[in-house]
Amino acid sequence: MPGENLSRDEARERAALLSVDGYDVFLDVRSAVGDGDGESRTFRSVTTIRFRCAEPGAASFADLIAPSVTAVSLNGRDLDPSEVFDGSRIWLEDLAADNELIVDAECAYSRTGEGLHRFVDPEDGEVYLYTQYEPADSRRVFAGFEQPDLKAPFRFEVRAPEGWTVWSNGAGQRADGVWRFAETKPISTYITCVVAGPYHHVTDSYTRTFDDGTRLEIPLGAMCRKGLAPYFDADDVFLVTKQGLDFFHDHFDYPYPFGKYDQAFVPEYNLGAMENPGLVTFREEFIFRGKVTQASYEHRANVVLHEMAHMWFGDLVTMEWWDDLWLKESFADFMGSFAQVGATRFKDGWITFANRRKSWAYRADQLPSTHPVTADIRDLQDAKLNFDGITYAKGASVLKQLVAYVGQDAFLEGARRYFKRHAYGNTRLGDLLSVLEETSGRDMGAWARSWLQTAGVNSLTPQVLLDARGRIDELAVVQEAAVVAPAEHPELRPHRVAVGLYRRTDAGALERYARAEVDVHGARTVVAELTGAQEPELVLVNDDDLTYCKIRLDETSLDTLREHLGALTDPLARALCWSALWNMTRDALLPARDFVDLVLRFGGRESDIGVLQMLHAWAESALVHYAAPDWRETGGRLLAEGAERELYDAEPGSEHQLAWARFYARVTEDPAGLQLLRDLLDGTAVIEGLDVDQELRWAFLEPLAAHGVADEKVLAEELARDDTASGRRHQVRCLAARPSPAVKAQAWAQVVESDALSNALVEATIAGFAQASQRQLLAPYTEKYFAAIERVWTERSIQIGMDVVRGLFPALQDSPETLAATDAWLAAHEGAAPALRRLVLEARDDLARALRGQECDARA
Repeated sequence: MPGENLSRDEARERAALLSVDGYDVFLDVRSAVGDGDGESRTFRSVTTIRFRCAEPGAASFADLIAPSVTAVSLNGRDLDPSEVFDGSRIWLEDLAADNELIVDAECAYSRTGEGLHRFVDPEDGEVYLYTQYEPADSRRVFAGFEQPDLKAPFRFEVRAPEGWTVWSNGAGQRADGVWRFAETKPISTYITCVVAGPYHHVTDSYTRTFDDGTRLEIPLGAMCRKGLAPYFDADDVFLVTKQGLDFFHDHFDYPYPFGKYDQAFVPEYNLGAMENPGLVTFREEFIFRGKVTQASYEHRANVVLHEMAHMWFGDLVTMEWWDDLWLKESFADFMGSFAQVGATRFKDGWITFANRRKSWAYRADQLPSTHPVTADIRDLQDAKLNFDGITYAKGASVLKQLVAYVGQDAFLEGARRYFKRHAYGNTRLGDLLSVLEETSGRDMGAWARSWLQTAGVNSLTPQVLLDARGRIDELAVVQEAAVVAPAEHPELRPHRVAVGLYRRTDAGALERYARAEVDVHGARTVVAELTGAQEPELVLVNDDDLTYCKIRLDETSLDTLREHLGALTDPLARALCWSALWNMTRDALLPARDFVDLVLRFGGRESDIGVLQMLHAWAESALVHYAAPDWRETGGRLLAEGAERELYDAEPGSEHQLAWARFYARVTEDPAGLQLLRDLLDGTAVIEGLDVDQELRWAFLEPLAAHGVADEKVLAEELARDDTASGRRHQVRCLAARPSPAVKAQAWAQVVESDALSNALVEATIAGFAQASQRQLLAPYTEKYFAAIERVWTERSIQIGMDVVRGLFPALQDSPETLAATDAWLAAHEGAAPALRRLVLEARDDLARALRGQECDARA
């Protein structure tokens, strides 16, 4: 609808005019169950909003996206819905100083994960509901003023089917068939929440006595579908929850403000999780149906703590508009790792951060769509796309640098003052900087201009000069600005870095023997403290990962890593070196075959399971995207042989064995390798310690399907073994992976020409459709892609539109011709939605980078 895409200017105008005193929202979701057409189901939504207007007589609007509106009343006057409701806005004229708006509407259940999502469990036919709103989908469930700075208390009432339990942000009780929930504190519309259905529910509690003797008790709850109950390790979720609450109470000096703390693991969820106060929602894949590595548990704990940090950074104090989205996401991303290392069993959280989270940031910051951490968000479509690696991981990296810059004590004291000063309010960048200036005594304006208000990632390279004795005469750090087409980002930033010097010991270990911290300014900074040190074999700029930069290696250091990377004993240093080598591969400075060779020679020695799994992903990406086409077959064979060797050499039953098994399944293509997967599935082959559980069975079946070994009958038999929601997603992905023109045509039609599939099945179909081994089979879809995407973007929800535009871009048709076709579409569609153009520009950049990498690899 024309009015769906709320602009920043409209929001500012409305916020200057209106202030909201409270919402009463009644939902009747009994229609969620029973016979009938599930695709067209609606539910009744009645909203009462009490609000004030600074200019009596003025006009404004409320937001609502609904199939129909039954009645609208403003200050006792009945308004004609056909005149005031246009499909996304309810126009309000002649407002009084004090107003009451009542909207009675029929709203639609969602199958895209936006609004009120309805899921039918194929295992038992049970129906489950949950809401997801960020950035602006509460208007699909109730009428409201859909912007972060119009906060208000909410009271929810929900009439649900018999036998269901309903949860919302506040504590609830059922009486006369209606669930009534306690009024919330003032919160933004996008973090209100309702979860309803026959969920499996586990309870616990958290207590804390503060220094002044006051006692805080927080009821804890955790829930999931009944079908996942046998796998639900709620005790571990509660353990991390309690550790996090202790940590944040210790450091924030502001008691958790939202009463209870429920955590719902819900089906077909688009995100990792969402920080609704008192009712956090997570994707149910965080409940593990099979054996996973500790990296999966570490990731779940990080997400639990990330969302918990939002209770303060985002829910208690909220950004005024999406420009300052970083005020919640960057802080939560940083605090997730900070709390994880400080409070839980996952003490290597900063290694994962350096290796995994920052790689996301580096990629995003080198795209043509790169933007400052504090972004220019013109409208809601811009906001949706800015939940990206810059807002999350670069912002968190910048905060880690800020802690090194001002000191941890000053940083945390600034946070404490920020919460107390702005509780239940909205803030901008300057509000945070002012408290940090108070606590640190430093000029935060210059730091913010360099780190928050400019784009691009700097490169830091060591430059070593030796004297006649073979000792360091001068060691300097050379800083280069980012070049991101079509623009340069010339900012040279101040960096607080540690420079580490490494040599091999007599026992052959590569260890640090000298370290200096220095403030890097400008193009070249001399590290005077290291003058006179013994000649290093490896110089690691940004040792200990204090700043956000691309680490470059001098020739001596690169040669050392080529021969002795596995001898590097410190796991964080090793992770940083792997990251540097991967960035060199993506930047066409290191041939893809060299990176693959390093993974084959040293990956098996990697002790950190999260780093190892990242190396597997990078090696696969190097082969698929950056290797010269005529080397791919050789590279694939080498990776498969290496993975099989490591699989058999790994400790039986270990998580490393599991990681190599999964990697082997992804890279093996020859008949013998595929036969081994078949034999492991039917039990005629056994690898000691490897438990081929249901999830691993599906991981083996996808490559078998993609290479024509597992047909529709085999996949149907597997579904009969695992006829669950998870099993159906796996089967859909495997079906779409089969190497047949008819299969690809059907998958394309299901995703592009129809909206019958839910968001989760769209995602699964796209994942199966695009197989690296099927480049020729997928070639006809390049032209079809460019012919379809503008229509898809217009007709489908933004989430599905993003999935289609990103997931079906012809990245595997990696040729200059595809690049030219992309450029032709961009030139012919200058008037297309900016968010759509951004997605295509990003995909084009990835393709151009792949072609440069292939040229580099071909020269090798």
